[in-house]
Amino acid sequence: MKSITIACLLAISVLTGCSDDNANNANNAAGSGGANAGLGTGQDGRGGAGSMAGRGAPGSQEDLVQSAGDRILFETAASTLSPEARGTLDRQVGWMKQYPQVNVWVAGNCDERGTEEYNLALGQRRANADRDYLVARGVARGRIETISYGKSRPVDPGSTPEAWATNRNAITSVR
Repeated sequence: MKSITIACLLAISVLTGCSDDNANNANNAAGSGGANAGLGTGQDGRGGAGSMAGRGAPGSQEDLVQSAGDRILFETAASTLSPEARGTLDRQVGWMKQYPQVNVWVAGNCDERGTEEYNLALGQRRANADRDYLVARGVARGRIETISYGKSRPVDPGSTPEAWATNRNAITSVR
């Protein structure tokens, strides 16, 4: 009986270790729901202090994050692109033109305030604003899918103005 218990505990610890690695890999690839938290990416989604040395594979999520940035931020209750957001999106356009075989998801997100319905609609407007900017700059519309997560996938789980600002975003992910 003791050997079965020990074997089960060993299996659980091994799976937990694998689970953590897989969760981190999934978050790094997904670019949402807390993705890139702790990766050293700056507010504009570009690599910063503590970022991984070197680039990911050409055309990968890591390459997008390091070359162009994967997220843009929005003001409260807005889906209008700021000059900083347009700068990040211009870099994404260049990156997408460099890798015409790559398709992306754009996920619109909101902070925790407001109703679920309101935030889903606002998140969709944010994702659409991102997509429409990329399309207007020459990226084929068929390469970009949009989704809204509303307030269900915060990057920062806090309930502070700083957390809210971080969670009002659109995140581009390689699909």
